[in-house]
Amino acid sequence: MSLAIEAMAMPAIPAALATTLEGLQWAFLLYFVSINAVYLGLNFIAMFAILRYTREHGASFRLRNFAEYQPPVSILVPAHNEEKTIVATVRSLLRLGYPNFEVVVINDGSRDGTLRAVVEAFGLVEFPEAYRVRLKTAPVRRIFVSPGNGRVRLVDKDNGGKADALNAGINTARYPLFCVVDADCILQEDSLARVVQPFLEDARMIAAGGVIRIVNGCKVKDGLLSEIDLPDRLLPLTQTLEYLRAFLFGRLGWSPLNALLIISGAFGVFYKERVIAAGGYKSDLVGEDMEMVVRLHNQMREEKRPYRIAFVPDPICWTEVPSDLRSLYNQRVRWQQGLAESLFGNWRLMARRNGGMVGWVAYPFMLLFECLGPLVEVLGYASVIVLGLAGLLSSQAFFVFLFASVGLGILLSVNAMMLEEISFHLYPRPGQQLKLFLVAVLENFGYRQMMSLFRVVGLLRWLVRLLRLGRRSHWGHMRRDGDWHADDPGEAGAGAAASRPLQSAPGATR
Repeated sequence: MSLAIEAMAMPAIPAALATTLEGLQWAFLLYFVSINAVYLGLNFIAMFAILRYTREHGASFRLRNFAEYQPPVSILVPAHNEEKTIVATVRSLLRLGYPNFEVVVINDGSRDGTLRAVVEAFGLVEFPEAYRVRLKTAPVRRIFVSPGNGRVRLVDKDNGGKADALNAGINTARYPLFCVVDADCILQEDSLARVVQPFLEDARMIAAGGVIRIVNGCKVKDGLLSEIDLPDRLLPLTQTLEYLRAFLFGRLGWSPLNALLIISGAFGVFYKERVIAAGGYKSDLVGEDMEMVVRLHNQMREEKRPYRIAFVPDPICWTEVPSDLRSLYNQRVRWQQGLAESLFGNWRLMARRNGGMVGWVAYPFMLLFECLGPLVEVLGYASVIVLGLAGLLSSQAFFVFLFASVGLGILLSVNAMMLEEISFHLYPRPGQQLKLFLVAVLENFGYRQMMSLFRVVGLLRWLVRLLRLGRRSHWGHMRRDGDWHADDPGEAGAGAAASRPLQSAPGATR
């Protein structure tokens, strides 16, 4: 099958132009085939990893993990204008089946009722607690605690951005491990125990992340997920499939290779001292979560220390995703900008002789395909449209391009659905499966192209920001519906959970 332009039908086209256009067709085809080939390879790795994980960490998980062996964890919840969801999030955290943990809410200069909502819901009072500044942050105004040495604490500080809020939370955290949870997230009862498990199995572990699922369409009552379902709106439904792809074979495929470059800022556990040694989160960046992971890889490789960074496929964190186009646009632009900041700010990782799989494979892939790839995708789609309108595109070239860009994309989405079905089976009804399959087909005709355009805008913003150094990062704003949790305040349950005394923790540090 030839990808050449049909010169017989267009004798007036100069030979040089025909050769150039044919070369462009081959280049775009090579890009789409290459990226999908890598994704298919990750899919096979993920399939074996999921089968192995479910065999080793399935029904026997609770029996083999005794409470006395689980290290204490500080759960950090940075919040800025999260009045609608913050109380439900904290309530869900208080119901975690984990023996030793604290919840530290960091109110980063909210202008709404976030501070008041947390104080009233959990009966917090101001307490003159010593604050040790190990990482520099915006000024901390005051610290609230629960009476009777409860699990919940609240740090009220001046606005400094999410990274600055996390650094303040690290300064306040009592325990050697900290878990980052977004203020609009709901954890399942065993999520924390499962995401901490890699630290028990491997002394080299410095970070671990869990899977993110979409709470839109589900029902949450009094901090507990009461009903799992798919979103009714098209945008959240499409993102549900995106998240399946990204986590079930994207990140799970890199994890066995110790080449995972992303741990979601919505749910991840880190060894506190290692993060402090790395300098904490950078407050002048947009993508502080990914940048921290890439920097940890870079630092550990530079120091030639043995380490592991893992992804665990079933500690589920449920989060709300954008349901309107403007919020989705802002989110994806920030993600792409953060990706570029993280990669180019740690470029030495790719140049290290001891870079391993993360430096020699994962980093180049993320740079060429995830970071710069949207430019190629947009140019590829645009060139096919222009050449087609001008009558310069052969039918063979069009169908090969369609298969490479659309057909393989559908195949990957269906594979992600299969991985979900054989492993965790969260959407078992035929109607749910049909909805996901239809989205797997339809998203390739408009949605994917739109996401590529958004990501190109993110790259351009990164370039502009690169020329205007010294700007501080700001919180990303997303319009939240907050309609996934019931109106039952559950104050009695929350108050009881909040007032439970903290258990003593061996080795806990301030």
